[in-house]
Amino acid sequence: MPKLSKPLTDTQVKTAKPKGDKPYTLADGGGMYLEVTTSGSKIWRMSYRQENGKQNRLTFGAYPEISLLEARAKRAVARKLLADGIDPGQFKRDAKQAKAIAATHTFEAVALTWLEKTVATRAVTTQEKVTNWLKKDVFPFIGNMPVSAIKPTDVLATVQKMEARGAIDSAHRVKQICGQVLRYAVAIGLIERDVTTDLKGALTISIKTNYASITEPKQSGELMRSIFSYTGHPYALAALKLSALFFVRPGELRSAQWSEIDLEAAEWRIPGEKMKMKVDHLVPLSTQAVDILRGVFAMSGHGKYVFPSIRTNERCMSENTVNAALRAMGYAKETMTAHGFRAMARTILDEVLGERVDLIEHQLAHAVKDPNGRAYNRTAHLPARREMMQRWSDYLDKLRMDVGTHSIRT
Repeated sequence: MPKLSKPLTDTQVKTAKPKGDKPYTLADGGGMYLEVTTSGSKIWRMSYRQENGKQNRLTFGAYPEISLLEARAKRAVARKLLADGIDPGQFKRDAKQAKAIAATHTFEAVALTWLEKTVATRAVTTQEKVTNWLKKDVFPFIGNMPVSAIKPTDVLATVQKMEARGAIDSAHRVKQICGQVLRYAVAIGLIERDVTTDLKGALTISIKTNYASITEPKQSGELMRSIFSYTGHPYALAALKLSALFFVRPGELRSAQWSEIDLEAAEWRIPGEKMKMKVDHLVPLSTQAVDILRGVFAMSGHGKYVFPSIRTNERCMSENTVNAALRAMGYAKETMTAHGFRAMARTILDEVLGERVDLIEHQLAHAVKDPNGRAYNRTAHLPARREMMQRWSDYLDKLRMDVGTHSIRT
């Protein structure tokens, strides 16, 4: 029978000292031993024989970082692997490699790659919004985690922080974005499944409401007077005025670039990648709009954006700027929003000014089709739309000056 080693004691391990000019070992049984080096270091190791008969050894770590009890636990795991026909040394190397790979495939690294790969599917403003959500609300909490280690509760805790501050709609959207990132990770073989599917029903249900808007002429005139009396930043003032004149989506206005605007031709050509419908859109500029833009050009014309961020010219104005200006003017979010200028124009142009609905829908960049079911191009009915936009600007001036024309159908 092979000689059985008497198990070590904590005292033996603790008091073991170097002996001479060679290392020596203290056996604990089951192939495990403590190697004491000439420098006094103590290292836990285990000898074992592979299926092919080759002798090999494992290193569990140094004492006292790895206690006697912890070393024995590691030995038990190794012996279980051997019993299952698995080489514990190769298993350890594979696990180390997998850990290294996982460390390079963090949620942040995968998300940034996904953003780059899918950029063509989103408008510029949407790309910016998604990027900001990830950087501000996701990366600080799960960005450093390997995608393979992320659990449903990790994503839930992240989006619940947004929910707690009242950003319920954004929390739902960010959960969807996290799911898209994880599905990309599935597609490239990093994980088996998207764990956000387990979060169905976990967030507060958002009650959908229309964007608050002023649609009555008299109140619209009061709004325009408030806008022209606004004393905030000049970019915000110009954006407020143009929001009313253009009634484009807020993201389209704040991301406007000077390269898209021809002041001489009085046209703003918005490329399709910025539009919700992914179709190029043309905004005829009224004389009032041209005057406002010329004033803005004197401030930002040297740069890329019509409305640059006040912090850096490399980014456009914040999405909160126009809404913040409305709040500063005394308009609550339940009364008027940046997006509400679209409803204001849509309602008054139709119900008060009697403009053609198809022209209004064209100018709102809604899907409008000809009698054959084909979508119109961006220049469809341009002369008529140009006249309508000038009438709208003139009408807003009349409302602002309160000359009594707000209730007259023309």
